[in-house]
Amino acid sequence: MGSFLWGAVTNFFTYETTKSVVVKSWSVGIINRIVQLLIISYFVGWVFIHEKAYQAEDTGIESSVMTKVKGFGYHNGRVMDVADYVFPQQGAGIFCIMTKVIVTKNQFQGYCSEVGGMFKCTKDEDCQKHMGTILSNGVITGVCLNSSNETKAFCESFGWCPAENDSVRVKPMLDVSNFTIFIKNSVRFPKFDVTRGNFISTMTSDDIKNCNYHPETNPYCPIFRVNDVLSYTNQSVQDLAFKGGEIGINIEWKCNFDWDIEYCLPKYKFTRLDAPFAKNAISSGYNFRFAKYFLTENGTEFRTLHKAYAIRFDVMVTGKGGKFDIIPTLINLVAAFTSVGLGTVLCDIILLNFLKGADQYKAKKFEEVSAAQVDASFGRSPDSQLSLKPGIKSSYDSGAIFLDASDQPV
Repeated sequence: MGSFLWGAVTNFFTYETTKSVVVKSWSVGIINRIVQLLIISYFVGWVFIHEKAYQAEDTGIESSVMTKVKGFGYHNGRVMDVADYVFPQQGAGIFCIMTKVIVTKNQFQGYCSEVGGMFKCTKDEDCQKHMGTILSNGVITGVCLNSSNETKAFCESFGWCPAENDSVRVKPMLDVSNFTIFIKNSVRFPKFDVTRGNFISTMTSDDIKNCNYHPETNPYCPIFRVNDVLSYTNQSVQDLAFKGGEIGINIEWKCNFDWDIEYCLPKYKFTRLDAPFAKNAISSGYNFRFAKYFLTENGTEFRTLHKAYAIRFDVMVTGKGGKFDIIPTLINLVAAFTSVGLGTVLCDIILLNFLKGADQYKAKKFEEVSAAQVDASFGRSPDSQLSLKPGIKSSYDSGAIFLDASDQPV
């Protein structure tokens, strides 16, 4: 037991140092240089040039978006302007352009029959099972309102009457394809205290009034035709006008502040956000309801209910700014120099396990020296080669051992 403990202590208080063995082998040398070249190419090409790892980054941008829509259309026999079809009207980054509206006029609070096949009835018991449902236009009372034709009897509800019938066919407003969307966006990179806007410095007011965005011929124009935006997402007004949909406009800022600030410009990308639900029979498209309230002469409140199908636009802003910084540069340089050593690790694995003469290489690479051997070496000549086999050369200034491939046993 005592010898075991003593051995554990002596093994713990040992020191390991590297020993350089130069192997003159074409195959191993070529593998080593190829691996080193690949690692250096990766860090230079990808890490430093493409990813700009020498820069400090700011991804926490501060952004503001303002929008305006312009255009006229025809719907339900009326001329529709921006105050009629845009909701909300404040010009925020999320807005809707209504393409179809089902209007239910003169609704008063009271009792009336429901609409829809699920609320057909022949007796009160048929309606009592619907009490508490949220699929009706009002609160189901449990009474079946009979009529002269019993096949058209419906359950009674208490709420706004007459009940809305959203199954009526209404022609959508296809003129929306020619509407234009004006987007004004400003971003700030707080880490570098830089603020930019999506109007380029050479653009005049006349340019803004007369331009239309195009990804190649006019990529910095802030005015977008609705039909163009939908075409960039492989959609059309005819696809979205009946049931509505959601379109994303992404303003992407990627800025290199090592260059002039004027080169910090936005890029616009477009996508259909509700694409996973486009062919879903349960909940496809986009719609919402709103009401306008009025009072009769005697003070009774009534309303006009609107169910609007709309194309919803979400203007999203993303970005990243970078500038040279010595700290990330040094960190990645150290990582690059350290990674070059992977070539040595790979070559060691090949030499120790796969090449002829692996045992000889192991004997020269791993050597154990005791304190007694060190003391004994003081009595020897500095030119002594007693520790080396014939044919193995030793360099006194570096401690390197040269192992020639021709010296290895075949």
